[in-house]
Amino acid sequence: MGLEKRWISAFVMITVVAIAGLVWPHAEPVVGATFGSTDQLQTADIAWILTSSCLVLLMTPGLSFFYGGMVGKKNVISTMLKSFICLGVISLIWVVVGFSLSFGDPIGITLDGKYYGLFGNPTDFAFFDQVSFLPHKSLGSTLPFILYALFQMKFAVITPAIITGALAERIRFISFLLFIALFTLLIYAPLCHMIWHPHGLLGGYFGVKDFAGGTVVHMSAGFAALAGVIVLGKRQNSEHIPTNIPFVLLGTGLLWFGWFGFNAGSALAANATAALAFATTTVASAAAMLTWVFFDRLNGRKVSALGACIGAVVGLVAITPSAGYVTLPQSIFFGFVTALVSNTMVYWKRLKQIDDTLDVFACHGVGGIMGMILTALFAQGENASLLYGGWSVFGHHMMALVLVSAFTFGGAYLLFKFTNFLIPIRVSQESEQLGLDLSQHGEKV
Repeated sequence: MGLEKRWISAFVMITVVAIAGLVWPHAEPVVGATFGSTDQLQTADIAWILTSSCLVLLMTPGLSFFYGGMVGKKNVISTMLKSFICLGVISLIWVVVGFSLSFGDPIGITLDGKYYGLFGNPTDFAFFDQVSFLPHKSLGSTLPFILYALFQMKFAVITPAIITGALAERIRFISFLLFIALFTLLIYAPLCHMIWHPHGLLGGYFGVKDFAGGTVVHMSAGFAALAGVIVLGKRQNSEHIPTNIPFVLLGTGLLWFGWFGFNAGSALAANATAALAFATTTVASAAAMLTWVFFDRLNGRKVSALGACIGAVVGLVAITPSAGYVTLPQSIFFGFVTALVSNTMVYWKRLKQIDDTLDVFACHGVGGIMGMILTALFAQGENASLLYGGWSVFGHHMMALVLVSAFTFGGAYLLFKFTNFLIPIRVSQESEQLGLDLSQHGEKV
């Protein structure tokens, strides 16, 4: 397929979606078994989740600065754009069918006489059918359902954006667009349903606790990143010289700021749980940042702004699955121990050999794994963890952890292979040497 045909196909797809949206017979919800009345809406909750949605959206541009400052000068724009473009691609996919696949009525299997979903019915909320002002009784019961859907959209947007850091400086732009579309539909949406839908397989049957996205966002992105670098192969020049450390500092600040919406917003209400998540998010990140810096120095490395920023983000990743489930002192330990493990993985020679450009797996993948293990140990609440439910509860968490790892890595590997079959995912040697900013986009810093 020639280059022109690829882009013609892409334009035809957006044209079809636009026309379908114009003529779609939009269905409005009615008060009944699924939807409550507007009397159930709480203005404080609505105000907080509106704010949280804005904060989580800001994380994607923040991530683009975070990654853009780390790469070589010839690839700053291409790296930043791959994060930024997710705001367009994933938002439309989410409205058309992604939200329905994630939160539609369960389609799955029967276990112990009960039905659990592997993914949602794609027709339930297609083009946001029935997604309006009435609250859904099981999904954000004090919020307009459209606000719940838009809040969840921001999580779907940032997840594939995280993957871009691992693939930087060598992936073709059009291939990346195809991959993130397939990833959202076939990996993110089913995983989101299994974890966060009340009748999802992992959350409902195994009792997996994931407050704000340790598995759904960070593990899925981390393992997809690992699969991507294996399929892509190493860069011609894998020397890592960050171009703009102030960009990294700015991106870290935006991410930390936005993460309050990410974690505290996941309480889905303006309540004490949101306040707890707000606090644990701050403290875990602070602990991880200092641990990373001090551990670097103990290992003979200089104290660096880059290390401080990476440590802070690792702490944010670590606390995400348990932000509303653990105490403030416990969150210090979460940040501390995860920073030690992730730092060790970043400098592990065997992981370096596969050339994960910005150490996405070591930070997000490993950080998500550590966060989920710690959640399985310490999360408070009936049958929530080892301390509050026993070994069987912990065992269910670990089984789910293995299933998520295998599903996200294996699924992403197959999707990268499929994408490469349709459109070569790696740029030519000449384009890589010239830099993706010029060769892919005709722009430069």
